[in-house]
Amino acid sequence: MSKREFVDTLPDLITSDDYSDDPQGRRIRLRIRVTDQGLEVLGDTVRPDELDRLLEQLDPEIIEQMLCG
Repeated sequence: MSKREFVDTLPDLITSDDYSDDPQGRRIRLRIRVTDQGLEVLGDTVRPDELDRLLEQLDPEIIEQMLCG
């Protein structure tokens, strides 16, 4: 099971247009890149439960999460 770390900031991938363009809030945006430490997957969504399920399937050592709202 992945360890959760809460952080102060993460880049926003969801824009204000995403709210109006996707009224059901099902859009998930991902940024994937290779770093010296391995693969980095950054995700953003209106509905975090969907993103949580996706990230947990990848089984990373750590999931950094920002609390908002």
